[in-house]
Amino acid sequence: MKKMSMSLLLITIIATFCVFLTGCGGKGSGKREITVVSREESSGTRGAFDELMNITDGSTNRLFREAIIVSSTDEAAFKVEVDKFAISYTSFGSVTNKVKALSINGIVPSESSIKSGDYKLFRPFILVKKTDTDLPIADDFIKFATSSQGQAIASKSGYISVYETGTYESAGGLNGKLTISGSTSVEKVIEGLKEAYEALNPGVKVEINYNGSSAGIRDCINGRSDLAVSSRELKANELDQLKSTAFALDGVVVVVNESNAITNIAAETVTKIFKGEIRHWNDI
Repeated sequence: MKKMSMSLLLITIIATFCVFLTGCGGKGSGKREITVVSREESSGTRGAFDELMNITDGSTNRLFREAIIVSSTDEAAFKVEVDKFAISYTSFGSVTNKVKALSINGIVPSESSIKSGDYKLFRPFILVKKTDTDLPIADDFIKFATSSQGQAIASKSGYISVYETGTYESAGGLNGKLTISGSTSVEKVIEGLKEAYEALNPGVKVEINYNGSSAGIRDCINGRSDLAVSSRELKANELDQLKSTAFALDGVVVVVNESNAITNIAAETVTKIFKGEIRHWNDI
C-alpha cells in the first residue's frame, strides 16, 4: 500500500509538472498564463497603444502590474519570439516572420487597411521642432522627409506614406550638424532618410539618438536636439512650444508567438489581457 501511494504521488507530481511546463490542455496555447509584454512609459508606441486600447484614460494607466516591460521595438518582438505564451505589440513596419501578427476584430493589419482606417490601431510618425527656433537644416530635413523621395523611403521601409510636397532639390550651401532624438520605432525609416539626405547635402552631418518619443520631445523642448521624432501625437501641454509634421503612418500590431493557434482577436479582449483581466489563453 505504501509503495502504491508513493507511485501515485510520483505520477501526480509528474503530471502537474507537465501541465505547468507545457500548458497541456485547453484551446489556444493551453492553460499556461499569458505573458504580457509592454513597452516603457516613455515609448510613443506604448502611448499610442494604451490610448487606442483604452489601457489609460489620460490620467490613470491600468496596465497589468506584472507585465514585462521592455525598452525597444526589437526587444518586444524577441520576448514574443522566445516565449510561446507571450503577447505584445510592435510597429507595423517592424513585424518579422518570427512572430505572428493578429487580426483585430477580423481586420488584417496591412498598408491598405491602415491607410483606409479600417484597421483602427494606427498612429502618425512625426518630426517635431520648436516653434520659436530658426533652424534652416531642420526645416530642410522635414522638407525632404515629406518629398516624393522621402515618402518613397518611408514606403520602402514598410510604413505608409502620407503625402508628398513635391520633388526635393537641395538648396546647396547647407553646412553643419543636425541632431535628432526620439522613437526607437522609427529607426529604420529615419536611418534611410538620414543616408539619402546626407548624400544630397554632403556638408550636413545628421546625428540621431534613439531614446524614446517622450525623451526626444523633452530634448527638443530643452534645446538638446534640433528635431524630435515621435511615434505618438503631441500632447496638449507640448503644443504651445512645438509644432509637428507627419511623414508616415504606422500601424500598432498585436503579436504572439508563431506556435499560438490564435489568428484573430477582439479589441476588447486585447484590452482585458493588457489590463490583467484575462490571464489564461484558454479563456479566450
